[in-house]
Amino acid sequence: MRILSVVGARPQFVKLAPIAAAVTAAGHEHVIVHTGQHYDPELSDVFFSGLGIPQPDEQLHVGSGPGHGVQTGAMLAALDPILATYAPDWVLVYGDTNSTIAGALSAVKLHLPLAHLEAGLRSFNRRMPEEHNRVLTDHAADLLLAPTAQAVEHLEREGLGERTVLVGDVMVDACLRARDLAAGSLEAPAPGVDPARPYLLATIHRAENTDERERLTSIIDALAGLPIPVALLAHPRLRARAAEYGIELDRGSLRAGAPLPYAQLVAAVSGSAGVVTDSGGLQKEAYILARPCTTVRTETEWVETLKDGWNVLTEPTAADFSRIATRPAPATPLGRPFGDGEAATRVVSELERAARSR
Repeated sequence: MRILSVVGARPQFVKLAPIAAAVTAAGHEHVIVHTGQHYDPELSDVFFSGLGIPQPDEQLHVGSGPGHGVQTGAMLAALDPILATYAPDWVLVYGDTNSTIAGALSAVKLHLPLAHLEAGLRSFNRRMPEEHNRVLTDHAADLLLAPTAQAVEHLEREGLGERTVLVGDVMVDACLRARDLAAGSLEAPAPGVDPARPYLLATIHRAENTDERERLTSIIDALAGLPIPVALLAHPRLRARAAEYGIELDRGSLRAGAPLPYAQLVAAVSGSAGVVTDSGGLQKEAYILARPCTTVRTETEWVETLKDGWNVLTEPTAADFSRIATRPAPATPLGRPFGDGEAATRVVSELERAARSR
Protein backbone atom coordinates (compact mmCIF):
# COMPACT_ATOMS: atom_id res chain seq x y z
CA MET A 1 0.00 0.00 0.00
CA ARG A 2 1.25 3.46 -0.90
CA ILE A 3 0.37 6.29 1.51
CA LEU A 4 1.09 9.88 0.54
CA SER A 5 1.25 12.40 3.40
CA VAL A 6 0.77 16.11 2.71
CA VAL A 7 2.31 18.32 5.41
CA GLY A 8 3.54 21.87 5.63
CA ALA A 9 3.38 23.31 9.15
CA ARG A 10 5.06 22.63 12.47
CA PRO A 11 2.15 20.79 14.16
CA GLN A 12 1.87 18.53 11.13
CA PHE A 13 5.52 17.53 11.31
CA VAL A 14 5.02 16.46 14.92
CA LYS A 15 1.99 14.35 13.93
CA LEU A 16 3.89 12.96 10.94
CA ALA A 17 6.68 11.50 13.09
CA PRO A 18 4.70 8.62 14.70
CA ILE A 19 2.75 8.03 11.47
CA ALA A 20 5.96 7.70 9.44
CA ALA A 21 7.34 5.22 11.96
CA ALA A 22 4.11 3.17 11.99
CA VAL A 23 3.85 3.09 8.17
CA THR A 24 7.44 1.86 7.90
CA ALA A 25 6.92 -0.74 10.62
CA ALA A 26 3.91 -2.09 8.73
CA GLY A 27 5.95 -2.45 5.54
CA HIS A 28 4.06 0.09 3.44
CA GLU A 29 5.45 2.71 1.07
CA HIS A 30 5.29 6.26 2.41
CA VAL A 31 5.61 9.35 0.23
CA ILE A 32 6.05 12.65 2.09
CA VAL A 33 5.12 15.91 0.36
CA HIS A 34 6.20 19.13 2.13
CA THR A 35 4.28 22.14 0.84
CA GLY A 36 6.65 24.67 2.35
CA GLN A 37 3.90 26.48 4.26
CA HIS A 38 6.36 26.73 7.15
CA TYR A 39 9.68 27.33 5.42
CA ASP A 40 11.66 28.86 8.30
CA PRO A 41 14.24 26.27 9.45
CA GLU A 42 13.13 26.85 13.07
CA LEU A 43 9.61 25.72 12.14
CA SER A 44 10.50 23.03 9.61
CA ASP A 45 13.98 21.52 9.25
CA VAL A 46 14.62 21.02 12.96
CA PHE A 47 11.46 18.93 13.28
CA PHE A 48 12.49 16.49 10.56
CA SER A 49 15.98 16.04 11.98
CA GLY A 50 14.92 16.14 15.63
CA LEU A 51 12.01 13.71 15.28
CA GLY A 52 13.74 11.27 12.95
CA ILE A 53 11.31 11.86 10.07
CA PRO A 54 12.56 10.83 6.61
CA GLN A 55 13.31 13.77 4.36
CA PRO A 56 10.39 14.76 2.11
CA ASP A 57 10.15 13.09 -1.26
CA GLU A 58 8.71 16.28 -2.74
CA GLN A 59 9.27 19.91 -1.70
CA LEU A 60 6.84 22.52 -3.06
CA HIS A 61 8.51 25.63 -1.54
CA VAL A 62 5.23 27.54 -1.57
CA GLY A 63 6.07 29.97 1.24
CA SER A 64 3.70 32.35 2.96
CA GLY A 65 2.18 34.25 0.03
CA PRO A 66 0.12 37.45 0.26
CA GLY A 67 -3.03 35.68 1.49
CA HIS A 68 -4.76 32.38 2.20
CA GLY A 69 -6.24 32.08 -1.29
CA VAL A 70 -2.96 32.68 -3.08
CA GLN A 71 -1.09 30.27 -0.81
CA THR A 72 -3.72 27.53 -1.08
CA GLY A 73 -3.98 27.99 -4.84
CA ALA A 74 -0.22 27.70 -5.27
CA MET A 75 -0.25 24.46 -3.29
CA LEU A 76 -3.08 23.06 -5.41
CA ALA A 77 -1.30 23.85 -8.66
CA ALA A 78 1.85 22.11 -7.42
CA LEU A 79 0.10 19.13 -5.80
CA ASP A 80 -2.05 18.01 -8.72
CA PRO A 81 0.77 16.64 -10.93
CA ILE A 82 2.55 15.08 -7.91
CA LEU A 83 -0.54 13.21 -6.71
CA ALA A 84 -1.33 12.13 -10.26
CA THR A 85 2.19 10.75 -10.71
CA TYR A 86 2.32 8.79 -7.44
CA ALA A 87 -1.35 7.65 -7.62
CA PRO A 88 -1.34 6.61 -3.93
CA ASP A 89 -3.77 4.22 -2.29
CA TRP A 90 -4.35 6.95 0.30
CA VAL A 91 -3.73 10.67 0.47
CA LEU A 92 -3.37 11.47 4.17
CA VAL A 93 -3.83 15.07 5.32
CA TYR A 94 -3.22 16.35 8.83
CA GLY A 95 -5.02 18.89 11.00
CA ASP A 96 -6.41 22.18 9.73
CA THR A 97 -3.88 24.28 7.82
CA ASN A 98 -3.92 25.54 4.23
CA SER A 99 -1.75 22.51 3.40
CA THR A 100 -4.60 20.31 4.71
CA ILE A 101 -7.32 21.79 2.52
CA ALA A 102 -5.03 21.98 -0.52
CA GLY A 103 -4.14 18.29 -0.18
CA ALA A 104 -7.80 17.40 0.31
CA LEU A 105 -9.00 19.32 -2.74
CA SER A 106 -6.27 17.93 -4.95
CA ALA A 107 -7.05 14.36 -3.86
CA VAL A 108 -10.81 14.56 -4.41
CA LYS A 109 -10.44 16.31 -7.79
CA LEU A 110 -8.16 13.44 -8.90
CA HIS A 111 -10.53 10.80 -7.41
CA LEU A 112 -7.89 9.56 -4.99
CA PRO A 113 -8.94 8.12 -1.59
CA LEU A 114 -8.58 10.78 1.10
CA ALA A 115 -8.09 10.29 4.85
CA HIS A 116 -8.14 13.13 7.38
CA LEU A 117 -6.06 12.74 10.53
CA GLU A 118 -7.38 14.75 13.48
CA ALA A 119 -10.87 14.88 12.01
CA GLY A 120 -13.89 16.25 13.85
CA LEU A 121 -12.34 19.12 15.77
CA ARG A 122 -14.59 22.16 15.98
CA SER A 123 -14.12 25.60 17.52
CA PHE A 124 -17.43 26.81 16.01
CA ASN A 125 -15.68 30.09 15.22
CA ARG A 126 -16.01 30.64 11.48
CA ARG A 127 -13.68 33.63 11.62
CA MET A 128 -10.80 31.19 12.07
CA PRO A 129 -9.30 29.99 8.77
CA GLU A 130 -8.48 26.72 10.54
CA GLU A 131 -12.19 26.11 11.11
CA HIS A 132 -12.97 26.47 7.41
CA ASN A 133 -10.12 24.11 6.55
CA ARG A 134 -11.08 21.36 8.98
CA VAL A 135 -14.82 21.42 8.21
CA LEU A 136 -14.34 21.36 4.44
CA THR A 137 -11.71 18.63 4.67
CA ASP A 138 -13.94 16.44 6.85
CA HIS A 139 -16.81 16.67 4.38
CA ALA A 140 -14.52 15.82 1.47
CA ALA A 141 -12.69 12.89 3.07
CA ASP A 142 -13.44 9.18 2.60
CA LEU A 143 -12.05 8.22 6.02
CA LEU A 144 -12.19 10.41 9.13
CA LEU A 145 -9.61 9.55 11.78
CA ALA A 146 -10.95 11.15 14.94
CA PRO A 147 -8.71 11.81 17.95
CA THR A 148 -11.39 11.96 20.67
CA ALA A 149 -14.92 10.85 21.49
CA GLN A 150 -16.01 14.51 21.29
CA ALA A 151 -14.66 14.73 17.74
CA VAL A 152 -16.66 11.61 16.84
CA GLU A 153 -19.82 13.25 18.20
CA HIS A 154 -19.23 16.35 16.08
CA LEU A 155 -18.85 14.24 12.94
CA GLU A 156 -21.93 12.16 13.72
CA ARG A 157 -24.01 15.32 14.13
CA GLU A 158 -22.85 16.42 10.68
CA GLY A 159 -23.93 13.13 9.12
CA LEU A 160 -20.40 11.76 8.76
CA GLY A 161 -20.55 8.95 11.29
CA GLU A 162 -20.25 6.13 8.74
CA ARG A 163 -16.88 7.45 7.57
CA THR A 164 -15.56 8.02 11.11
CA VAL A 165 -13.33 5.90 13.33
CA LEU A 166 -11.89 6.78 16.74
CA VAL A 167 -8.12 6.18 16.69
CA GLY A 168 -6.85 8.47 19.46
CA ASP A 169 -4.48 11.38 19.08
CA VAL A 170 -1.08 10.87 17.47
CA MET A 171 0.16 13.92 19.36
CA VAL A 172 0.08 11.77 22.48
CA ASP A 173 2.36 9.27 20.74
CA ALA A 174 4.79 12.06 19.80
CA CYS A 175 4.61 13.90 23.12
CA LEU A 176 5.22 10.85 25.31
CA ARG A 177 8.15 9.74 23.18
CA ALA A 178 9.69 13.22 23.28
CA ARG A 179 9.12 13.42 27.04
CA ASP A 180 11.01 10.19 27.57
CA LEU A 181 13.85 11.29 25.28
CA ALA A 182 14.14 14.64 27.07
CA ALA A 183 13.90 13.24 30.61
CA GLY A 184 16.45 14.88 32.89
CA SER A 185 17.42 17.66 30.49
CA LEU A 186 17.54 21.18 31.95
CA GLU A 187 18.06 23.96 29.41
CA ALA A 188 17.04 27.61 29.39
CA PRO A 189 13.79 27.82 27.36
CA ALA A 190 14.62 31.43 26.41
CA PRO A 191 17.58 33.76 27.04
CA GLY A 192 17.61 35.02 30.61
CA VAL A 193 15.20 32.40 31.98
CA ASP A 194 16.64 30.12 34.67
CA PRO A 195 15.15 26.63 34.14
CA ALA A 196 15.83 25.77 37.79
CA ARG A 197 13.39 28.45 38.98
CA PRO A 198 9.63 28.77 38.33
CA TYR A 199 8.74 30.16 34.91
CA LEU A 200 5.85 30.19 32.45
CA LEU A 201 6.16 29.13 28.83
CA ALA A 202 4.27 31.25 26.29
CA THR A 203 3.49 31.19 22.57
CA ILE A 204 1.30 33.63 20.64
CA HIS A 205 0.89 33.31 16.88
CA ARG A 206 -2.75 33.30 15.70
CA ALA A 207 -3.82 36.07 13.35
CA GLU A 208 -6.63 37.19 15.64
CA ASN A 209 -4.06 37.87 18.38
CA THR A 210 -1.21 39.30 16.29
CA ASP A 211 -2.74 41.27 13.43
CA GLU A 212 -4.25 44.14 15.43
CA ARG A 213 -1.92 46.55 17.22
CA GLU A 214 -4.14 47.08 20.29
CA ARG A 215 -4.83 43.39 20.72
CA LEU A 216 -1.19 42.35 20.49
CA THR A 217 -0.12 45.21 22.76
CA SER A 218 -2.57 44.12 25.45
CA ILE A 219 -1.31 40.52 25.30
CA ILE A 220 2.36 41.48 25.51
CA ASP A 221 1.63 43.97 28.32
CA ALA A 222 -0.22 41.25 30.26
CA LEU A 223 2.62 38.75 29.86
CA ALA A 224 5.27 41.33 30.78
CA GLY A 225 3.33 42.17 33.94
CA LEU A 226 3.19 38.65 35.34
CA PRO A 227 4.99 38.04 38.66
CA ILE A 228 7.27 35.26 37.41
CA PRO A 229 9.53 35.02 34.33
CA VAL A 230 7.80 34.23 31.03
CA ALA A 231 9.74 32.44 28.29
CA LEU A 232 8.07 33.61 25.06
CA LEU A 233 8.87 31.35 22.12
CA ALA A 234 8.43 33.99 19.44
CA HIS A 235 6.89 32.71 16.20
CA PRO A 236 8.05 34.62 13.07
CA ARG A 237 4.54 36.08 12.68
CA LEU A 238 4.74 37.49 16.20
CA ARG A 239 8.17 39.01 15.69
CA ALA A 240 7.13 40.59 12.39
CA ARG A 241 3.98 42.14 13.83
CA ALA A 242 5.75 43.32 17.00
CA ALA A 243 8.43 45.04 14.89
CA GLU A 244 5.78 46.60 12.66
CA TYR A 245 3.85 47.96 15.65
CA GLY A 246 6.92 48.98 17.66
CA ILE A 247 6.17 46.52 20.49
CA GLU A 248 9.13 45.49 22.65
CA LEU A 249 9.07 41.76 23.43
CA ASP A 250 11.87 41.78 26.03
CA ARG A 251 10.57 43.75 29.00
CA GLY A 252 9.22 43.22 32.48
CA SER A 253 8.90 39.50 33.13
CA LEU A 254 9.01 38.68 29.42
CA ARG A 255 12.01 37.07 27.74
CA ALA A 256 11.71 36.28 24.04
CA GLY A 257 13.46 33.34 22.44
CA ALA A 258 13.24 31.30 19.27
CA PRO A 259 10.77 28.44 18.69
CA LEU A 260 12.21 25.21 20.06
CA PRO A 261 12.72 21.82 18.43
CA TYR A 262 9.97 19.51 19.57
CA ALA A 263 11.87 17.49 22.17
CA GLN A 264 13.18 20.72 23.73
CA LEU A 265 9.68 22.19 23.67
CA VAL A 266 8.32 19.18 25.56
CA ALA A 267 11.16 19.48 28.07
CA ALA A 268 10.41 23.20 28.47
CA VAL A 269 6.72 22.52 29.10
CA SER A 270 7.59 19.77 31.59
CA GLY A 271 9.93 22.11 33.45
CA SER A 272 7.49 25.02 33.55
CA ALA A 273 4.98 26.12 36.16
CA GLY A 274 2.40 26.50 33.39
CA VAL A 275 1.71 27.55 29.81
CA VAL A 276 0.12 30.64 28.23
CA THR A 277 -0.75 30.16 24.57
CA ASP A 278 -3.18 30.46 21.68
CA SER A 279 -1.90 27.26 20.08
CA GLY A 280 -4.19 24.25 19.85
CA GLY A 281 -1.29 21.83 20.01
CA LEU A 282 0.35 23.40 23.04
CA GLN A 283 -2.93 23.36 25.00
CA LYS A 284 -3.00 19.63 24.54
CA GLU A 285 0.69 19.10 25.25
CA ALA A 286 0.34 21.02 28.51
CA TYR A 287 -2.55 18.74 29.46
CA ILE A 288 -0.68 15.55 28.58
CA LEU A 289 2.31 16.78 30.61
CA ALA A 290 0.10 17.86 33.57
CA ARG A 291 0.84 21.59 33.39
CA PRO A 292 -1.91 24.21 33.82
CA CYS A 293 -2.65 26.08 30.60
CA THR A 294 -4.04 29.57 30.06
CA THR A 295 -5.42 30.03 26.56
CA VAL A 296 -5.71 33.55 25.13
CA ARG A 297 -8.78 32.74 23.06
CA THR A 298 -12.53 32.68 23.50
CA GLU A 299 -12.90 29.05 22.41
CA THR A 300 -10.92 25.85 22.00
CA GLU A 301 -11.14 22.79 19.79
CA TRP A 302 -9.76 20.74 22.67
CA VAL A 303 -12.66 21.10 25.11
CA GLU A 304 -11.43 18.05 27.02
CA THR A 305 -8.57 20.16 28.43
CA LEU A 306 -11.03 22.50 30.16
CA LYS A 307 -12.18 19.85 32.62
CA ASP A 308 -11.29 20.63 36.24
CA GLY A 309 -9.52 23.84 35.22
CA TRP A 310 -6.45 22.29 33.60
CA ASN A 311 -7.02 24.77 30.76
CA VAL A 312 -8.73 28.15 31.19
CA LEU A 313 -9.88 30.46 28.38
CA THR A 314 -9.36 34.13 29.19
CA GLU A 315 -8.66 37.59 27.82
CA PRO A 316 -5.37 39.41 28.49
CA THR A 317 -7.38 42.39 29.73
CA ALA A 318 -9.15 40.32 32.39
CA ALA A 319 -8.70 41.74 35.88
CA ASP A 320 -7.65 38.32 37.18
CA PHE A 321 -5.37 37.41 34.26
CA SER A 322 -2.30 37.29 36.51
CA ARG A 323 -4.01 35.01 39.02
CA ILE A 324 -5.25 32.68 36.28
CA ALA A 325 -1.91 32.49 34.46
CA THR A 326 0.05 31.70 37.64
CA ARG A 327 -2.47 29.35 39.27
CA PRO A 328 -1.18 25.98 40.53
CA ALA A 329 -2.02 22.72 38.80
CA PRO A 330 -5.42 21.32 39.78
CA ALA A 331 -5.46 18.65 42.44
CA THR A 332 -7.75 16.44 40.35
CA PRO A 333 -6.07 13.65 38.38
CA LEU A 334 -5.81 13.81 34.61
CA GLY A 335 -7.98 11.65 32.41
CA ARG A 336 -6.95 10.02 29.13
CA PRO A 337 -9.32 11.63 26.62
CA PHE A 338 -6.66 11.71 23.91
CA GLY A 339 -5.71 8.05 24.00
CA ASP A 340 -2.87 5.84 25.12
CA GLY A 341 0.00 6.69 22.78
CA GLU A 342 -0.76 3.98 20.19
CA ALA A 343 -2.83 6.09 17.80
CA ALA A 344 -0.40 5.88 14.87
CA THR A 345 -0.58 2.08 14.81
CA ARG A 346 -4.39 2.29 14.76
CA VAL A 347 -4.28 4.82 11.91
CA VAL A 348 -2.27 2.45 9.73
CA SER A 349 -4.57 -0.46 10.62
CA GLU A 350 -7.63 1.60 9.65
CA LEU A 351 -6.05 2.62 6.35
CA GLU A 352 -5.36 -1.07 5.63
CA ARG A 353 -8.90 -2.10 6.58
CA ALA A 354 -10.56 0.61 4.53
CA ALA A 355 -8.36 -0.15 1.51
CA ARG A 356 -9.34 -3.83 1.65
CA SER A 357 -13.03 -2.97 1.80
CA ARG A 358 -12.96 -0.81 -1.32
